Amino acid sequence: MRRVMGAAAVGALALGGLLAASGSARGVSGVDQERRIARGKDLVWSIGCNDCHTPKKPGPNGPELDTARLLSGHREDAGLPQPPELRPGPWGIVTNMELTAWSGPWGVSYAFNLTPDENTGLGIWTEEMFLKTLRTGRHMGTSRKILPPMPWEVYGRLGDEDLKSIYAYLRSIPPVANRVPEPVIAPTHN
Repeated sequence: MRRVMGAAAVGALALGGLLAASGSARGVSGVDQERRIARGKDLVWSIGCNDCHTPKKPGPNGPELDTARLLSGHREDAGLPQPPELRPGPWGIVTNMELTAWSGPWGVSYAFNLTPDENTGLGIWTEEMFLKTLRTGRHMGTSRKILPPMPWEVYGRLGDEDLKSIYAYLRSIPPVANRVPEPVIAPTHN
């Protein structure tokens, strides 16, 4: 009887540690957290986050995702020149070949590092900050405006569970140290 109780106690402690490490301290079990991460991955890959937030590399059919830098944003070492000046008319936006830097009437925006790197990505962001950012269109939920082409208005319409799943997936990918340049906000867009 003691042996069974001892094993049960050890199992309970191990399960408690596993659940705490996986995020269940907020009421999400390890299995539920795995499902949440899987759902988040499906959402990130299907709603186009990689289109702008993953740098590209040359491939046989043109630019392809650089999966070693998955979701790490605009490369800090890209060394882009000033964007070309556009004349008034129907053509009003330019982008770099990696689709990570965009220039338009708002200024110049750079795709943010979405990896869990603590110094250059989402590593210090809380789930609440992430949800608030996509609901308000404000960086870290409270500061500067998020610039185009980031469709935060669209993603902010996703339900809490979907946004929490995206956040969980982003927390599960390898961190990439990549300090994205600050945006250049046009004086007319403040």
